[in-house]
Amino acid sequence: MNLDYIIPNDWSILEEGFDPENIKASESLFSIGNGAMGQRANFEEKYSGPTFQGSYIAGVYYPDKTRVGWWKNGYPEYFAKVLNAPNWIGINVYIEDEVLDLHTCKKVESFKRELNMKEGWLSRSFIATLQNDIKVEVNTKRFLSLDMDELGAINYSVKPLNSDASITFRPYLDSGITNEDTNWDDKFWDTLNVSHENNQAFIQAKTMKTDFYTCTFMESQVFIDGKSVIIDPNISADANSASFSYNYKVKQNETYTIHKFGGYTVDRNHDKYELVTAAKKVLDKATKAGFSTLLDNQKKAWAKIWDMADITIDGDVKAQQGIRFNIFHLNQTYLGTDARLNIGPKGFTGEKYGGSTYWDTEAYCIPFYMATKDQSVARNLLTYRYKHLQKAIENAEKLGFKNGAALYPMVTMNGEECHNEWEITFEEIHRNGAIAFAIFNYHRYTGDYSYIPEMGLEVLIGIARFWHQRATFSKDKNKYVILGVTGPNEYENNINNNWYTNYIAQWCINYAVENIERVESDFTTDFTRIMNKAKLSKAEIEQWQEVAERMYFPYSEKHNVYLQQDGFLDKELITVADLDQAQRPINQKWSWDRILRSPYIKQADTLQGFYFFEDHFTTEELELHFDFYEPFTVHESSLSPCVHSIQAAKLDRMDQAYTFYLRTSRLDLDDYNHEVHEGLHITSMAGTWMSIVEGFGGMRVKNDMLTFEPKIPQQWDGYSFKVNFRHQILKVIVNQGQTHFELEGHKELQIEVNGKSVMIAPNKLVTV
Repeated sequence: MNLDYIIPNDWSILEEGFDPENIKASESLFSIGNGAMGQRANFEEKYSGPTFQGSYIAGVYYPDKTRVGWWKNGYPEYFAKVLNAPNWIGINVYIEDEVLDLHTCKKVESFKRELNMKEGWLSRSFIATLQNDIKVEVNTKRFLSLDMDELGAINYSVKPLNSDASITFRPYLDSGITNEDTNWDDKFWDTLNVSHENNQAFIQAKTMKTDFYTCTFMESQVFIDGKSVIIDPNISADANSASFSYNYKVKQNETYTIHKFGGYTVDRNHDKYELVTAAKKVLDKATKAGFSTLLDNQKKAWAKIWDMADITIDGDVKAQQGIRFNIFHLNQTYLGTDARLNIGPKGFTGEKYGGSTYWDTEAYCIPFYMATKDQSVARNLLTYRYKHLQKAIENAEKLGFKNGAALYPMVTMNGEECHNEWEITFEEIHRNGAIAFAIFNYHRYTGDYSYIPEMGLEVLIGIARFWHQRATFSKDKNKYVILGVTGPNEYENNINNNWYTNYIAQWCINYAVENIERVESDFTTDFTRIMNKAKLSKAEIEQWQEVAERMYFPYSEKHNVYLQQDGFLDKELITVADLDQAQRPINQKWSWDRILRSPYIKQADTLQGFYFFEDHFTTEELELHFDFYEPFTVHESSLSPCVHSIQAAKLDRMDQAYTFYLRTSRLDLDDYNHEVHEGLHITSMAGTWMSIVEGFGGMRVKNDMLTFEPKIPQQWDGYSFKVNFRHQILKVIVNQGQTHFELEGHKELQIEVNGKSVMIAPNKLVTV
């Protein structure tokens, strides 16, 4: 644990006391978003201390030219950078001509920041004594509207406490911004036009190379003690910015307030020549409604989300805060309303990693969105991959594959691979398997098979072709092997026969063949279309099956476990318990060479396969593998603790499961990996949800029905969650000693609890 200043609270993230050392961490933790845009929790007023400025627009990126020490054939030419967008939140504040800046104030008292997750807003309050000895009380509140996803709103109030004061609000727009993450310090934005009229200002800009056209806009209103004041502002504009100055002589203990409305219109949603017109419509609607009405609408929109997505935990405030923090940020990042978007690993909280989607979406996020929203949201995520199939084929062609073999990218914005680390781009090919597994998982959970004949089978064929071509026949082993890979454990590169990769490759081929046969039998028109399009023959399918049937899996007779890779037992097998804690995290303390030679596992690797394919193995086999691999796992990936929590619960090791749950749910809040200042780990937050629902709740889908094996940590009095299963909403309430089920719907639902069949009638409480 690295941070401990966040105050435990059921519904809010709270910080009290001003500490400049925590500024960047808090900017990440208190980030806000609405699925279409988001921003780090930067101060509205000037702050001259160290800060990480970040405002982001979904789907807008820049192809930053790859920068490596030694270029190798096949490297992607660019890394898709998440762009820091033009700044609309800024409000410079002057007190008797002295700028309000918490970094230079004489004194900052009563500082409090709150991210209210229940209602979807961010607030800040403090008392500051400036160098001119004037003391002011400041209160701010802002949110990004869920109802109007191009709009954000700010309420910023200043009250002079020890004298009258001339106070100036100077709201501004600024397109002269830079990225925290850039390879060559390129200029990412080209400002096209700065304009203003009445109390409105607009900056039209486009991204370099990718030509995304945007309009950043603002309009402001000012008040004294809640009453509107009409002030003719002084206007300033240059090539990259526009600002309005509203000056007022404020009496002691009067409150001077500005309401600022701003945001972005983008050519993804409007004609690029009509962006200012679209912005004016947003501002007109916002100013007519007013801040209070917009905030009420925000509360109602979040109440609707929480009604379905909330998980309650009784008796453990830190655990409760953790899960709601994760659910909140998942919904801020992606709401499922735009099939062109996906779930970036940092969401709207930072720029590291780049791209909008990783294998995390299919492996971790889809279960959350399937169960907490309508199944159409998960289908949109699968459709996203189908639309990128041709790009995946082109990605494979660049590496020498042919005949429609598809390699989905590790990192992408438009389907094209844009990750420039060779051990990821070339070797972490297991990502293909996660996409196929997501198709299987979607059908298993929703019962909706239609995606497969319509789109999914083409994806499965491309993936099967890739695995067929990627495998090599070993005469020595008389088996097919897969060489030169990186598994989920990124602390091993360029190894042979990663068990997880080989296993999921075999499964992908078998699953593709299974669905080819079903579509041929039940969807003949689709079958003919797909076979003609893919030019797939029976002979080729037989070649795939040969690879699957003769796949090699490294195994240790001594330990009775599948080996993570061929050379794992050649390592010096010193467990994490015997590792000097001063050396943690090893990715920040050790050379990469030392890490690669160590036995330490960044995240679940072999155990990732046991998580996906739990039904393929006995509980005894899981236990053997868990006991062998977990002691070597440093959990320095955000994706690791959730899988281990689920498996520990499966093994009835509730203390261990609880410890892993806290780590995954409070990974960012407590900054376990010493990197929260760079942004949050959004995609792993879905794993936190799985830790409760699949781990403690024991929820699975077997034989076409929901099954549960509920367990509860001793630290909790109870917990509850809802799942939307095939258009029926089931609420599960687990207490010490018994479990309750409530069904919203119009027909009965048969489930299985601890191996026994239970029929749940609508709107009745059933206790097991």
